[in-house]
Amino acid sequence: MFDILKKLGWFFKLRWKTYTFGVFGLIAVALLSAVTPLILGNIIDEIVTGSLTYRSLIIQSGTILVFAIFMYGLRFGWRNAIFGNSTLLESIMRNRLFTHFTKMDSQFFHHYRTGDLMAHATNDLAALRFVAGGGILAMTDSVFIGGTTLFSMIFFVDWQLTLTTILPFPILIFAARYLGKAINKRYRGSLESFSQMNNHVQESVGGMKVIKTFGEEEPNYVDFTKDIQNVFDKNKGVYIVESAYTPIIEGITGLTYVLTLLFGTYFIKIDRITIGQLVAYFSYLSMMAWPLLAVGRVANTLERGDASYKRVANLLSQTSALMEVKNPIQAPVSGDIHFKIDSFTYPDSAEPVLTDAEFRLNAGSTLGIVGHTGSGKSTIFKLLMREYDPNNGFITYNGHNLKDYSLDAIAQGTGYVPQGSFLFSTSVRENIRFVNPDLTQDEVEYFAKLADVHEDIMQFPQGYGTEVGERGVSLSGGQKQRIAIARALATKAEFLILDDALSAVDAQTESRILTNLRDIRKNESTIIATHRISSIMHADEIIVLKKGRIVERGQHAELLAKDGWYSRMYKEQQLQQKMTEGGEDIG
Repeated sequence: MFDILKKLGWFFKLRWKTYTFGVFGLIAVALLSAVTPLILGNIIDEIVTGSLTYRSLIIQSGTILVFAIFMYGLRFGWRNAIFGNSTLLESIMRNRLFTHFTKMDSQFFHHYRTGDLMAHATNDLAALRFVAGGGILAMTDSVFIGGTTLFSMIFFVDWQLTLTTILPFPILIFAARYLGKAINKRYRGSLESFSQMNNHVQESVGGMKVIKTFGEEEPNYVDFTKDIQNVFDKNKGVYIVESAYTPIIEGITGLTYVLTLLFGTYFIKIDRITIGQLVAYFSYLSMMAWPLLAVGRVANTLERGDASYKRVANLLSQTSALMEVKNPIQAPVSGDIHFKIDSFTYPDSAEPVLTDAEFRLNAGSTLGIVGHTGSGKSTIFKLLMREYDPNNGFITYNGHNLKDYSLDAIAQGTGYVPQGSFLFSTSVRENIRFVNPDLTQDEVEYFAKLADVHEDIMQFPQGYGTEVGERGVSLSGGQKQRIAIARALATKAEFLILDDALSAVDAQTESRILTNLRDIRKNESTIIATHRISSIMHADEIIVLKKGRIVERGQHAELLAKDGWYSRMYKEQQLQQKMTEGGEDIG
């Protein structure tokens, strides 16, 4: 149960001064609280004996008032210290977790779903905050307030009465140990069920358009209610165990009161204690109620925290498969590319997705890649950006192996636009200058014009200040793609990769964008993967992929002359375009 305190030892060492102040504040409150029943008992004895004077009553009542004011200040201080530390721990752990996420590779995010990661960053970290706050408070109270109260009962009232009436207390120790283990096991299950529900919510919200399009609202709701019921059942199991604490404590407290009443009246009869001492003893018993409850809270909080810490520690222990060499090249990647992959297989797959794939891209050239869906186009880009390392083969930039560069150097030298363009929930302007926040409005508009989206933006309600909504939900597919292209151009990277990034725009818009790219990127390299051959007609080299192999290569005219897959696809697309144009004319 106390293992979590060892695991958080680094934080307690970091904040030992404030924790020391907080704990001593708690102890001081416990000591002052122990004096109040003695004063109350003394007043009662003086009343019984008839020796109470007005002056004595004022002095003793004033002492209680002064103690109360002093305890108020101490309580204010220790609460700020202890609960302030707990919030700091949550903040530190959240920063660590988020930083860890930014360093992980694609395989990590393939294994852990977004909703699950969100659950770790919320529920699990909240449980750690409770350990560093309420857990320390309950543990200190149970030890020091309980200990101080017990000491006062023994030495200030009567040791025989105390030993006789606290006989039921050991029962609580065994109950806390047994129930604590049960809570740990059940709480882990409740956290996992919450992660599952969180995943469902995240995917449903993100895919709400698809759900509504196919009329799947009701089945999706039914599935969600099952997740909710699972969370309810798991948490109910936790609360059933937790609920056993209070009855046990109340039963022990009640039994203690009965023993005190029986033995206390007997000790008064034999003149071992006074009535005032018995009243003081009952006050101490009432003070013992919170430390006894604190024992249950300690077990509950520490077991929950331990379960959560294990989940968070498991995430933080995950390492990226992409390791940087010692003293990597920090300059952004540039120059010629030599891509030679004998075979590449994804970690969770048995079949290779690339085989004998080799090409060279000279600096300032354009490479076109075409092929059916699943032919390996996106895989080439993932390898070029080092989202994965080759199984067999190598990739060089300017003669240096890709692995010799830092990951930041690869990112800084590459502007990437995927087909599914991701936009942030902010303005159009902030999306375009995401990588370079210092871009002026004129520069933002310049890149938007290159991506042929400036006119569209000017039609938005607030122009470049228009909020695009989550993932750009308020924009069309073509608008999102073109804003993403503008953002990639704003990086001014040596390499620009367009992964079917013009699929949602019409042929005329595509032509304008490609013309702009050819004009401004004469000395920089561009790689375009597409299904639309018109996008790569002017490329310096075109490769055709089929099932992960390069089956054709050459320039546009050369590939047409070979009368292969490329030529057939080009003729089909030309025919489709003519039919579309003809249909438009008739309409």
